[in-house]
Amino acid sequence: MKLDILVFGAHPDDAELGAGATIAKEIANGKKVGIVDLTRGELGTRGTAETRDKEAATAAKILGVSVRENLAFKDGFFVNDRKHQLEVIKMIRKYKPEIVLCNAIDDRHIDHGKGSKLVSDACFLSGLLKIETELDGEPQEKWRPKHVYHYIQWKNIEPDFVVDVTGFIDIKVKSVLAYETQFYDTNSTAPQTPITSQNFLESITYRAQDLGRLIGTDYAEGFTVERYVAVNTLDDLI
Repeated sequence: MKLDILVFGAHPDDAELGAGATIAKEIANGKKVGIVDLTRGELGTRGTAETRDKEAATAAKILGVSVRENLAFKDGFFVNDRKHQLEVIKMIRKYKPEIVLCNAIDDRHIDHGKGSKLVSDACFLSGLLKIETELDGEPQEKWRPKHVYHYIQWKNIEPDFVVDVTGFIDIKVKSVLAYETQFYDTNSTAPQTPITSQNFLESITYRAQDLGRLIGTDYAEGFTVERYVAVNTLDDLI
């Protein structure tokens, strides 16, 4: 299956929190989008790998993605080496996306920066003919995505461009709340974490509102780039 956009996240819920509204908008516009989670989030204070698996599947249905896979790397301990790069390359060559979205380049959680660099490096290496990979016993063709963009997570990194996601913020919030074990719940007796506060839950909306305010829309999501953003004409800008 060829996808238009492949979204990578170090943990289940990264894709939803960082780019959930953009994913929903692109799907509504007819694009085929998939998600690949690098880990199962097994080191999370709340929930288990098994509950995260179920929550991720529910979130994927809410967003309407074509496919979701999990590479089951070790949460907190995966590294950017040949072994892990090859597994990511297999996913890139399997789905042949034009665009890859991945973790923030610098963030509070150490896996986010690691995941960002790992995926970015794999996108380049995936285009090299002499790197050979197989999937289900069949050799894969080289493939390099045209664009790699990084979504914004915990830190307020200044975006290089923003996407107007007006009309899709509710789907994003619903997909995030599919992770029932991870976020604000007045009935939960589990330990508190930086993402379980009511403030964090509300930040999903008010951060998008603030970015939207800056571009004259209701809501927006921000991304950073690895090279200049190019437009054909000034009319491409909104």
